[in-house]
Amino acid sequence: MTLENIQSDLDETVEQQPVQEMAAQEEQPIQEAVQAPQIKDTITVQPDAPNQRTFADLNLSPDMLAAVTEMGFTTPSPIQAEAIPPILAGRDVIGQAQTGTGKTAAFGIPALELVDPSDRSVQVLILCPTRELALQVTEEMRKLSQFKRGVFIEAIYGGDSIERQIRSLKKGVHIVVGTPGRVMDHMERNTLKLDNAKMIVLDEADEMLDMGFREDIESILEDFPTERQTVLFSATMSKPILSITQRFQQNPVLVKVVKKELTNTNIEQVFFEVKPRAKTEVMCRLIDLYDLKLMLVFCNTKRKVEEIVEEMMVRGYQAEGLHGDLRQAQRNNVMSKFRSGVTTILVATDVAARGIDVDNVDAVINYDVPLDEEYYVHRIGRTGRAGKSGRAFSLVSRDEKYRFRDIQNYTKVRVEKGVIPSFEDIVGIRKARFIEQLADDIRTSKDLHLYEDMLTQLHHEGFSTDTIVSALMKRSMGIEKNEFSDQDLNAEDRRNGKFDKNDRFEDRRGGDRGGRFEDRRGGDRGGRFEDRRGGDRGDSRGGRFEDRRGGDRSFGPRDGGDGRKGYFTKDNERVPREREANMTRLSVSIGRRDYVRPGDIVGAIAGESGIPGSSIGSIDIFDKHTFVDVPNDVANRVVTAMDGNNIKGRRVNVEVAR
Repeated sequence: MTLENIQSDLDETVEQQPVQEMAAQEEQPIQEAVQAPQIKDTITVQPDAPNQRTFADLNLSPDMLAAVTEMGFTTPSPIQAEAIPPILAGRDVIGQAQTGTGKTAAFGIPALELVDPSDRSVQVLILCPTRELALQVTEEMRKLSQFKRGVFIEAIYGGDSIERQIRSLKKGVHIVVGTPGRVMDHMERNTLKLDNAKMIVLDEADEMLDMGFREDIESILEDFPTERQTVLFSATMSKPILSITQRFQQNPVLVKVVKKELTNTNIEQVFFEVKPRAKTEVMCRLIDLYDLKLMLVFCNTKRKVEEIVEEMMVRGYQAEGLHGDLRQAQRNNVMSKFRSGVTTILVATDVAARGIDVDNVDAVINYDVPLDEEYYVHRIGRTGRAGKSGRAFSLVSRDEKYRFRDIQNYTKVRVEKGVIPSFEDIVGIRKARFIEQLADDIRTSKDLHLYEDMLTQLHHEGFSTDTIVSALMKRSMGIEKNEFSDQDLNAEDRRNGKFDKNDRFEDRRGGDRGGRFEDRRGGDRGGRFEDRRGGDRGDSRGGRFEDRRGGDRSFGPRDGGDGRKGYFTKDNERVPREREANMTRLSVSIGRRDYVRPGDIVGAIAGESGIPGSSIGSIDIFDKHTFVDVPNDVANRVVTAMDGNNIKGRRVNVEVAR
């Protein structure tokens, strides 16, 4: 291949179409066509090209070879094989490769090899777009340095204690991994000194620019020592990226990994045409059908994350949300629960999910079709890792079909259309699994005799054995019909003159507009009927504008919205609902003025105490406090578990209501 052909190929890669605006204040990358700079040295490789090199061929130290062997690496990935030698030689490098190609080791190995442990000053600075990615890179670097004594690595990012970071930096650190904002903060405080720094690495540079860090990055590069090595890794070569390479790199080497197909072959991809309001029901059926244990659910807005988490917890699933409004401590708590399996469903936006690296994710569900084709690749790449198989399910509403078709054209993969499992299918599957588990318990349990007298007692009550067994199975399995049980959940074509009247306000770009009062970008504008700061204004008209998908139950209709006795007197004075049988009413010191929603209460109690969200009863939200009913036998556990915990960033007191 001639240099002219390589340059022409590079020019083509930077001609990118603008993507649509991300809803709910989440920024989107805007790629512009631009003439590429004249890069003299370009290495283009295929990801599946046969690799004849080993790590021993890369002139690595014995300590580094021992580390990569301990980590289970056998041969370097294409980006590692081609990027490590020029970085070791001191060249500036541009690495263009997708996420999941081994980029961290590609710059981490040579960075560690060039560090002098005897010099306790910062020698390498690695910039990452998010806290999660910074922590992930730091962990990988520590594994790579496990046999290289005396090398200290520190992560600095917003949301963590800056005093702790300052103490760590004062002790002496060789490699700093950080987000641009916190790095700038330390530089201004003079607690991060870069006088002896030799190398700066920009990881996921395109994401950092998309997130608005351009000024910070340029300021950091301008203040960096002139005699330095600049390494940049990016999935795309947009105009801002090329501008940085022209200004701050000297005669760089471009290592470009070209993918024939952008998605993994070991990921089963299926899409379902679904009515927008039935997406949660279809998702639950897929969980039961495939017996999914750990899954990621992606949607396009923060508001949708909260709605899905609330719906899933009400259905009894252990779900948590991840979006940009969470504080770092909350994010760490959510990710810790997900990695340990306490939380089985993580619902996230694309930006918030940056840097998530969790093994054994059974499936990724695209609740909303992503607004950018590249996001689809990033999403489904979080399952099917380390050679394992994975599944990617996309729930496509009628007006998302064309965007999903564009994604298939972009990835060059034809995604099969799936058949939505019926309610009867799910009942049959759950019955079969229950029988299998029960039979296993009968074979293995040695203390069943402790319960034999219960059957005799129920016989004395006049119940037959068949009736008793059926009741026990229903109680254990919890299968009940809902509004979707007997419906066809497939999206109907408007051109045929048939569509559900409840879907008439659906956003043509795939998001539920919620009527004419919601932002056209997919998020709620906080208009006439909702506080612009994101909380419910507490309309006194008894829930006329209640969220149909499980909004604030304290504004429900006069009958409580579910057949229970209401909580309005004849004088329209609002009082708490009557307590349900076998329930204890708790008082929580947070209310409508704190913009709390039922999902916040359910999520906090279920997450901290470990009780199922479905067991929580009535929730009545008042201005300054909230009443919540929990089963009698777990009331003390909930009070103890919630002691000193926060809801919506506010420390709360939970006690039995008087």
